[in-house]
Amino acid sequence: MRILICEDSTLLREGLIRVLEDAGHTVVAALPRAEGIVETVTETAPELCILDVRLPPTFTDEGIRAALDLRAQHPSLPVLVLSQYVEERYASDLITGQNAALGYLLKDRVADVRDFLDSIDRIAAGATVLDPEVVAQLLTRRARDERMSRLTDRERSVLALIAEGKSNAAIATALFVSEASVEKYITSLFQKLGLEQDEHGNRRVLAALVHLEHGTPPAGGHPDQNGTLR
Repeated sequence: MRILICEDSTLLREGLIRVLEDAGHTVVAALPRAEGIVETVTETAPELCILDVRLPPTFTDEGIRAALDLRAQHPSLPVLVLSQYVEERYASDLITGQNAALGYLLKDRVADVRDFLDSIDRIAAGATVLDPEVVAQLLTRRARDERMSRLTDRERSVLALIAEGKSNAAIATALFVSEASVEKYITSLFQKLGLEQDEHGNRRVLAALVHLEHGTPPAGGHPDQNGTLR
């Protein structure tokens, strides 16, 4: 896979290059700041971009603004944003944007190379992958919403795992239930949240969590023939 990195920390940037190239990926560019990133994407045609949230010169939101610009100008380009801390507002901005594949992970996750590379593969394949800490905050802040209160404990567990980008099979393994049971839980919780399933099911759940207190969440299309969320 062709990957572009935008990270100001030389140590982390070089570490990412090493991890990715050792896994067989090609790093087409490694930038220390966000200036010119859209042009570099056009020139190098990466298949995925990894950006830090906070970049020079102000170290506030340059990275997230660059990610949003990329998603506007290259709507099909998968983007993975790395953050030092949970910054829910930034995750919300990305989730409610375009339909392209998305990842938002804490930098600590890079240390678990196997999981990090798995996240890279899932994002490139079209999934939305959020850090479990971000998911926990989204769920906690929406817990008092009347629609969220309709969910059983098991449905909340399934919802959290969907939001982390887990497949039905992975959810079944994590909860020690069958995939058929997972599909039933998913159908139930989508109905309770007023959502329709589609090929971007996990992303729809995230958008719902962001918008629950602001009215009816966005509707989607239809599930695939197996009811599987991607």
